[in-house]
Amino acid sequence: MTQQTAQLNELIEITRDGQRFYEHASREVKDQHLKSLFGEMSRAKVEVIQALSARVAANHEQPATGGTLLGKLRQVYADTKATLVSDEAATYVAQLEEAEDRILHAFEDALQSADAQLKPLLVSEMPKVRACHDRMRGVKRTI
Repeated sequence: MTQQTAQLNELIEITRDGQRFYEHASREVKDQHLKSLFGEMSRAKVEVIQALSARVAANHEQPATGGTLLGKLRQVYADTKATLVSDEAATYVAQLEEAEDRILHAFEDALQSADAQLKPLLVSEMPKVRACHDRMRGVKRTI
C-alpha cells in the first residue's frame, strides 16, 4: 500500500465514522428537524467518501470499508450519555460537532503533508468538510 493510499484510507475511515454516527443519531433523536439535518450531513459524508475511494481505486488499490475504534467509542459514549441526560438532542449535537472537529483536523493535517498528486483532491473536498463542520458548530450554538 502506498503512502497516498494509506493517507486516503485513514480519511475515508474517519469520514465514515462521522457518516455512520449521523445515520445512527438520526434514528435516535425525536426532533424532526435534527433527523433531517443528520440525514443531510450523512449524505455529505458519503459524497466525500466516494471521492476519496475513487482515487484509491484509480490507483488500483482497495479503499477502506470500515471505520475506526475511536469513532465507534464516541457513538457508544453519546448513546450512554443521551440515556442519562434530559436533552438527548444536545448530547448528540455536541458529540457530532466533536466528530466534525476530528474530520476537519484530519483533512487539514493531510493537506499539509499531501504530495502534488493528492493535494488537488483534498483541496476540492475541503469546502464540503468545512461546511459540515461549520454547520454543526452553528447548530451546537443554538441548542
